[in-house]
Amino acid sequence: MKKILVLTVGFIFLLTACGGTPITLIQPAAIASPIWTETPLSSITFASQTPTLTPASTATPTVMPTATWVIQGPGDITVPILLYHHIDISPIDSRYYVSPEKFEEQIKLLHDWGYTTITTIQLVQAITEGTKLPPRPMLITFDDGHVDNYTTAFPIMQKYGFTGVLYIVYNYMGTDGYMNKDQILEMHTAGWEVGSHSLNHFDLTKLNTDKQHAEIIESRKLLGQELGIPILTFAYPFGTRDPGVLDYVNFAGYIGAMGASGYTPAQGKWNLFYLQRVEIKGNEDAKTFTRFLPWKGDPAFLPTDTPVPTATPSRTPRP
Repeated sequence: MKKILVLTVGFIFLLTACGGTPITLIQPAAIASPIWTETPLSSITFASQTPTLTPASTATPTVMPTATWVIQGPGDITVPILLYHHIDISPIDSRYYVSPEKFEEQIKLLHDWGYTTITTIQLVQAITEGTKLPPRPMLITFDDGHVDNYTTAFPIMQKYGFTGVLYIVYNYMGTDGYMNKDQILEMHTAGWEVGSHSLNHFDLTKLNTDKQHAEIIESRKLLGQELGIPILTFAYPFGTRDPGVLDYVNFAGYIGAMGASGYTPAQGKWNLFYLQRVEIKGNEDAKTFTRFLPWKGDPAFLPTDTPVPTATPSRTPRP
């Protein structure tokens, strides 16, 4: 397989970031040559890509038939990437919490409208080489490694036959409120991918080069050693990056990287290291959620609105 990107000392590399703005990447002086041996994408496999549970739809319309996978790419392709954090009830009405009920409505709608989750390997292969993808491919990603990703999101995703990508902050792993090694590996065995979300979740653009090196490069090494699985992609904390940060992500040997913003499902070589993700916030319901989807389905699968009954007193109030 051809290398995705080659870095050369002193060479100025132009990358087009999200929105089409040229970004100049300058090789940091401390970097002499890559320390990672690139693994061919075709040689990496996951324990299971086929869901074991297929729920019966409660909606009356017939689900659209499964269509044939076709070659997409190389070049620009359409693949929406969703970003979640917590799947839980927010104690402080935070935008980062999506309730389990809303989350299941959204996942069920994706299932009923014929979406199929793919891997980051398949996404990168389609962009760089071209590969077969399903008619409505997508990625569902979760940042930070909150334990509710395991206790709540994981069973809901399994119920509807989806897998996702976990972006783990290495130093959060196993601490209070975050997934431990065994939980992460259980999800990986079920077909989920794991990527790095840095060592400490700092804003990388505010760090010196030594700390950037640790947060980006060492996080991949340590996470891979701890879990014993390939760590292929990176997600920028807070979505912030600059030329030096992007250069380190390339140097670390990641095959791609996730941004934290984006409003279209357009992905390509121009944003391979800042892929567009749509953050799903806590106030989204299944109907507003559809504005992020490039392909629509039968509206009968949308949940119906239930009118809220007017409260009435159980007895005549005293004057």
